[in-house]
Amino acid sequence: MRVLDTRALNRATLARQLLLDRADVPVLDAVAHLGGLQAQEPQEPFVGLWSRLRAFDPGVLSDLLTGRRVVRTHLMRRTVHLVTAEDALAWRARHDTMLRQRVLGTYRRELDGTDLDELATAGRAVMADGEPRSMAELTRALAPRWPTPGPRALGEMLIAALIPMAQLPPRGLWRTKAGVRNVPLSAWLGREVDPPAPKGCDPVGEALVRRYLAAFGPAASADLRAWCGLAGLPAAVAALREELVCFRDERGRELLDLPDAPRPDPDTPAPVRFLPAFDNAVLGYHDRGRIIDDAYRGLSVTGARVVLVDGRVAATWTLKADTVIVTPLRHLPRGDRTAVAEQGQALASFLSDNAGDRVQISEVTR
Repeated sequence: MRVLDTRALNRATLARQLLLDRADVPVLDAVAHLGGLQAQEPQEPFVGLWSRLRAFDPGVLSDLLTGRRVVRTHLMRRTVHLVTAEDALAWRARHDTMLRQRVLGTYRRELDGTDLDELATAGRAVMADGEPRSMAELTRALAPRWPTPGPRALGEMLIAALIPMAQLPPRGLWRTKAGVRNVPLSAWLGREVDPPAPKGCDPVGEALVRRYLAAFGPAASADLRAWCGLAGLPAAVAALREELVCFRDERGRELLDLPDAPRPDPDTPAPVRFLPAFDNAVLGYHDRGRIIDDAYRGLSVTGARVVLVDGRVAATWTLKADTVIVTPLRHLPRGDRTAVAEQGQALASFLSDNAGDRVQISEVTR
C-alpha cells in the first residue's frame, strides 16, 4: 500500500481546501465544497473565503445569508457552522444524537431527571409563532416549568440539540455586529428537516464520508470523526470501501480517499495564506500534523488566527485598528517575510478599505 508522507498530505489538504490556488467558483459552491465553515466567530468565514476564492465579494455571502441560501446553525462537533441550506436540512437529523450527547456531556448534572422529549415539545410550542428569540427569551418562557437546570443548561440543550435552529441575520453579515436570534430551521427555510433514514440504512453518513474526503482527504476514519463529531460512521465507510482508494501515512494509519481527487506533487509550491480563527483546514483532522507542528497544536483550539508559510502554520495574526499584526512562530527567511507582508497588506485592505501601510511583522516569540 502506498505511503503518503506529511508533505504529500499537506499538499493534498491545501488543494482540497482551495488554499493551493484560489478558486474561481461561486461562493455558494465553495461553502458546499468545504462542507461548511466553522462560524461561532461571525466574521471569520469572510476571511476563510477571502483566502480561498479569487475576487471574493463579501456582500455575496451576506446576500446568501439574507436570501436563506446559507444558514448559521449548530451542527458538526456541536459548533456553529455556516452551511448551505440544503446541507443543513439534509444533515441535521443525522447529528441529533451527537448534539444531545455533547450537551449532556457538559450539563449532565444540571439536566439529570429532565425529560428531554417533553422539553423539546414545550420548546417547539414556544417557537411555533415563528418569532425569533434569544436563548434568554426562550429559557425565560420555560423556566417556570423547569426551574432546576438553570437557564444556560436549558438553553444550550434546546438551541444546540433539541430544536434545529437557524441564527438569523443580521448576525453573520459582513461588518455587522448583532446578537443571536434563533428561529426553527424549518420555519426559516420553508420545509422540514429531512427525516432520519430507516434503521440499517445510512445514506447521509455515506454522503458525509464522500463530502469529507473531497474537502479533506486522504484521511483516516479518526479524522472524519474529528471533523463531524459522529461516532457511528464505520458502517458508512464500510459500504463505500469498494469505491474508495487506500493509502497509509508514515505512522501506518490507513487513509481513505476518493479515487479521482487531487493529490498534487509534494514539491508543488504553496503560497502564503492567512486563515481565520477555528478554520477547518486545521480543526478538521484528528491528526493535525499535516498542517501544524505538535508544539503549536494548542493554537488550533484557542481561536488563534494563523498564517501558512509553505503550507504549514508558521505565524499567528491579529487585527488592531487597520493593521494586520503578524507574530512568527519561527524564523522566516527574507523571501517568506516579503510574501507574508504582501498577503497581510492585501488582507488589511480587504478588512478595512482604508489606504496606507497596515501590516506589521513582529519578531519571533518562541
